[in-house]
Amino acid sequence: MGATKTDFFTEDQNRMANIAKALGHPARVAIIEYLLKVNECICGDIVNELPLAQPTVSQHLKELKNAGLIKGNIEGNSICYCIDEKAFELLNVFFSTIISTVKKQNCC
Repeated sequence: MGATKTDFFTEDQNRMANIAKALGHPARVAIIEYLLKVNECICGDIVNELPLAQPTVSQHLKELKNAGLIKGNIEGNSICYCIDEKAFELLNVFFSTIISTVKKQNCC
């Protein structure tokens, strides 16, 4: 979507679209699942868990961080990543609203 087209949508709609886009790759879903399992880790640990090269994992981590799904803290020469609960709270509210609305509808 072109940069000017996003102006036609609300801030919340654009935020949700960015989150959905970041989750739109199976490697990123795998990274989120791994971070949930270990609670926090460094980039090298993630590289060992995925069948991807380190630069590819770093790019996926960058996309997840830009979308606000993860946060990272520098620890020595490494970055320690963990889940950013705020974005997942937004996802929870978004999907809960959809589910409760759909349950009330009598659509085809």
